Amino acid sequence: PHSSPRTCMKCGQGTAALVIRVGDPFCRSCFREYFVHKFRAMLGKNRVIFPGEKVLLAVSGGPASSAMVRQVQEGLSREAAKRLRFIPGLVYVEEGAVRRQSPEQRQQTLAQMETLLQATGFPYHVIHLEEALELPQSILQPGPERASTASPSYKEAVDSFIQQQRQDRDSGTSVPGHSPQDRPAGPPATPCLPDAARSRELLRGFEAAATATAREELLEMLRTHLIVQTARDKGYAKVMTGESLTRVAVKLLTNLSLGRGAFLAVDTGFTDQRHGDVMVVRPMRDYTAKEIAFYNLFFGVPTVTVPPLFTKPREKPSIHQLVEDFLLGLQEEFPS
Repeated sequence: PHSSPRTCMKCGQGTAALVIRVGDPFCRSCFREYFVHKFRAMLGKNRVIFPGEKVLLAVSGGPASSAMVRQVQEGLSREAAKRLRFIPGLVYVEEGAVRRQSPEQRQQTLAQMETLLQATGFPYHVIHLEEALELPQSILQPGPERASTASPSYKEAVDSFIQQQRQDRDSGTSVPGHSPQDRPAGPPATPCLPDAARSRELLRGFEAAATATAREELLEMLRTHLIVQTARDKGYAKVMTGESLTRVAVKLLTNLSLGRGAFLAVDTGFTDQRHGDVMVVRPMRDYTAKEIAFYNLFFGVPTVTVPPLFTKPREKPSIHQLVEDFLLGLQEEFPS
């Protein structure tokens, strides 16, 4: 315990507002700069998102995906030299049916999420988990790699983007944006839920899964397929998900415990290309849950909490849950 407040390790002037890791005190403005820079550096270093490309951000309302959306908003509004140049859209998968929420609770969560999605000004798509029941068989096959993404290099994509912008400026047309049907019109009506029969059918599928672990895996699989399918339908080549460093670590140990070691690289890496035509990118995988929580707290990033998956009476916790508890416990007791 320090009696006098510590100074920021970066600027040496401000009073530290938080200490990340073990001995790194940051003041608010340096912490913000560090947080924003890390996001931009992650994308800049990996060079997988081309300028002018449509990117679908998968939002759950949780801390990490909400912070990710904020980073994209910040990046799009920055001065020209440091701007992000892709075209974002948002997708939210509503999972109330398997999270044991009553129709009223589901409506409430949906309304909160709609407010949050609309506030970004980006086009958004709300999907219900029930829609997984209608997914085509073809989702089990990787989609054909797009000719366009297979051939040009990042540099070529940048050059053609700049050229396109010059032409647009000369001809006086605006920068290509979204097609109008993407953009939500007016205030959201009362969000409507899927048919009760569909929800029951989905629940039956989940109840048939014998253990909590199996249900977690099933949920993740359905959610991923829905998001990838939405990206395909709406013409997005890339999907960004908000898995934090903590989440990735949980995933890594969980996969090992479930005998999915062969998939470690694609499940926890920066990019996941197993879907062929839609690439999944994880720009938040360098941020710890603690950093994200403080960023959201300091800079007023709104989040929506969702209840956990239902458990059966006297059921053992899922492997996911156990690994998470173990890792968070380590983080608290042995922060180094």
